[in-house]
Parts: sequence; C-alpha cells; structure tokens
Amino acid sequence: MTRFAALLCLFALVAAPVRAEEAPPKPLSTILAETMDGKAVPAMGILVIRDGKVVDQAVRGVRRIGGAPVAIGDRWNLGSDGKAMTATLIGRLVERGVLRWDAPLSEMLPELAAGMRPEYRDVTLLELMSHRAGLPENLSDEAFYKTFYGATRPMPEQRLAYLRRAVAEAPIGPARGEASYSNTGLILAGAIAERATGKPYERLMREEVFAPLGMTTPDFSQSPRAGEPFGHVDGRVATAADANAEMIVPAGGVRMSLADWGRFAVDQLEGEQGRGKLLKAGTYKLLHTPQGDTIFALGWGVPPAIAGHQGPALTHGGSDGNWFAFICLFPGSENGVLVVANAADSMGGDAAAKAAAKAVIATLAPPVPAAAPQE
Repeated sequence: MTRFAALLCLFALVAAPVRAEEAPPKPLSTILAETMDGKAVPAMGILVIRDGKVVDQAVRGVRRIGGAPVAIGDRWNLGSDGKAMTATLIGRLVERGVLRWDAPLSEMLPELAAGMRPEYRDVTLLELMSHRAGLPENLSDEAFYKTFYGATRPMPEQRLAYLRRAVAEAPIGPARGEASYSNTGLILAGAIAERATGKPYERLMREEVFAPLGMTTPDFSQSPRAGEPFGHVDGRVATAADANAEMIVPAGGVRMSLADWGRFAVDQLEGEQGRGKLLKAGTYKLLHTPQGDTIFALGWGVPPAIAGHQGPALTHGGSDGNWFAFICLFPGSENGVLVVANAADSMGGDAAAKAAAKAVIATLAPPVPAAAPQE
C-alpha cells in the first residue's frame, strides 16, 4: 500500500529540550558528515534559507550503494512534502474562480457520488487537504492497489478508479473533527483539479506551480533514471515494487533537485509578506493556517514550536520507505531548512535527516523561553 507517512515532525524534534546557549552554525558538510556517521543511509542533502534567500546547500554520499557520488543538481523523492505543492495548485484554481474552497465533494466529483458514503458527500477542499474529512489514510484493499503498478491508462482515469473504492470505505472519524492523516484526501484534491480544468494533475503542476517559479527538474516518475540517485531499503537499492504507484502523486512523490525545492519554499515564505509569485497574500496565509482545533493546515503541519525553538513553523516530512525528506520554514523570519536522504527508517535516513534539521533549526529561530518559576 501507499507508504507516505504522517511525518509532520511532531516527533522528537518538537519535544527536544532547549540548550541554554546555541553553538555557532557549523558548515553544512560537517552537519551531514556528523549526522550520517554510524548510519547506513547512502546519501543526504541539505539546503538553508535565511531572510528569504537560499544561502547554502550541500550533499554527501553516493547515488546508490557502490555507485557514483551525489551531485548538487540531483533529484530526490520528496514523498508527502509534495502535499503543500498540491495545496498551492488548488489555491491558484480557487483564486481564478475555477474551484471553491467550500464546494461539497459530491458536487466537485459527481461521477463518484453514486457510490460515495454519505459521510463524505459534503466535505470540502479545506477538509480534504487538512486531513479533516474522516477518510482513512489509504485504500484498505491492497490487492486492488497493486493493480496500479505498471498500469497504462491515463493517470486521471487511474485516480478515479482508486477513488471510487476509497469513497465507498467507512470513515475512521467524523468530518471536521480531529485530524486523521489521509493520502486519499490529497488524491481527491488532485482529481478535483483535473475534472475542473480538463488537464492531468502532472500538467497542471508544471503549468501552475513549477514553471512560474522557474523549477525545471521536477519529475513525477517513481523510478529514477540511470545516473540518478536511487532510494534504498533494508540495505539494498529499492526497486519499482518498493515504491508507490505513480497515480498517487497528488499525495506526494514528486522528485526534484534541492535548488528547485528551495524555490518553492522561498515562495511560500515570501507569500505571506505579499511577495509571492503564485498567490495572493491572503491565500498563502490560508494555506498556512491550521484548520479547526488541530495543527494541520493545507499541506502543512504548523506546530507552535519545534526542537525547542519558537514557531509557528511550517513543517512536513515525507517517505515511501525508500527516501526521506523534511522541511521546516519560519514565515515570521523567512528562514528555513530542507533535508533529503535516499533511505528512510530501515537504514537510518530518517534519523540522520531529523538530526541534521535539528542542528540547523537551532540557528534559524530563537529558543522557547524557559517557563517562569512558580511562586
């Protein structure tokens, strides 16, 4: 089944203790060397943004076990970190009047209405992309999901076939209640955009998000080409069977260079200040605002603090089990860090990436003030 985890980095990073004095920034190459030490992850990369500008990036390791060294311009699989990109695409279509934030799902995808459970009929784009639609994380029928590997039908047709099964499954909670992380919600958002425009999601992303930002490396294939970095799992190079089916990319899985991911991140940081290239300031603010009584915004997690440092921060992590990617942005200061690895938990890629992110976050935001003593 799909393996994009709910990695909003409310793990050890959020609860990390505050150090009384932060050490001066280390070179990124040193941070990568230290965090990869003792781990089996073949390669990592890191990019840092300060004051709304990319100031440094570095990579270390090899593209695949026994292979050539990674290069700065290589592509990395971002996993669920692509959800924020899907939300940005939807924001573009809403601003243009093609979609509405408050339209009910049964109206936006009427071809699914006949088999749709009543609990889902009135959920909106806001709820789908903030994980508040009550949808399960993934389709439960693993055998049916596997039929999408190597499928040749157009991607929009594949997505609708998946979604017909998904909206017939019982909810795991009420709509507009507690957040329940759901890849299906973002696949629905992608299919809604496809129906409204008559264009495949992949083309929409290139036209509406990537091209305006000058992003030239994004690729939706889950299988790297020869000479590119490969994902790894259980001490070996990952195969196509270890990856996700390509039709689920609205939920994540786009591959791109660190520099291009940095272009997207900078635009998100500039957006709330009225300098974004893609959206109005109010739309960026909506994308970054938690929905209901949760920390889930649209494609983002927004904890009030992270790694013992003051937020709010825009965070997300993504993994298909073969790659790991993490992003943390501070809109107030326009600082941020992006970390990628070509392995995940089975080879220490997630732990190394979290450690690298934590080391940089300490230089990007002030520490949370110590609690005042109780009298």
